[in-house]
Amino acid sequence: MFNAEKVKNDCVQWIRNFFEENGNGCNAVVGISGGKDSSIVAALCVEALGRDRVIGVLMPCGEQADIDMALLLVNTLGIKHYIVNIKDAVEGLKNSIPFELSNQSTVNLPPRIRMSTLYAVSQSHNGRVANTCNLSEDWVGYSTRYGDAAGDFSPCSNLTVQEMKQIGRLLNLPDVLVDKVPIDGLCGKTDEDNLGFTYAELDRYIREGVIDDKEKKDKIDRLHRINQFKLELMPAFVPEI
Repeated sequence: MFNAEKVKNDCVQWIRNFFEENGNGCNAVVGISGGKDSSIVAALCVEALGRDRVIGVLMPCGEQADIDMALLLVNTLGIKHYIVNIKDAVEGLKNSIPFELSNQSTVNLPPRIRMSTLYAVSQSHNGRVANTCNLSEDWVGYSTRYGDAAGDFSPCSNLTVQEMKQIGRLLNLPDVLVDKVPIDGLCGKTDEDNLGFTYAELDRYIREGVIDDKEKKDKIDRLHRINQFKLELMPAFVPEI
């Protein structure tokens, strides 16, 4: 049985310990998308460190239809925040590359520029960058390597979507943030539409090993297998010296 209150309290203490050992007095820098993951990570950091040591960074790429959700989050938590529009950086890089980028490169470029932005803010504000990934998305590779999958500390990468939602409610976040359906922001489809299964189905399979649809099971297994490298350290040659 998942004890959300215990896990939430343990996570808050883990964040405090991380900062004591890896940057005593530093600030937590969190990219705020307006979705549940960044909202929950920011709220955990506020509880662990206090609102004065949490900085939110909103990074629209041109117009962001749901930026009001990101603003709701930073105003609810009362944290300092910056809005950095990355459109010029994305378009500038695309225009400077002397060939047409592949579709996957185009999709992954904004998350990687956002992570560069977070580190620029962090290094200018004595910060540590929070990773906002969860276990469910990581399990099937639904993250960008060196983009949203990067960071200095990761409070929620071992928590499923369903577990995250329970913690979000304990943190007294607005329901609209906790229950917001993730949309990729590119094609207008939800994450679940793109994946071909629901997070509830995925989470049950991760935690209990149970799934009713063999086709969905095979797809989850395949995605987990081919994306496993994202969760591992970069392979490094070790010479015999």
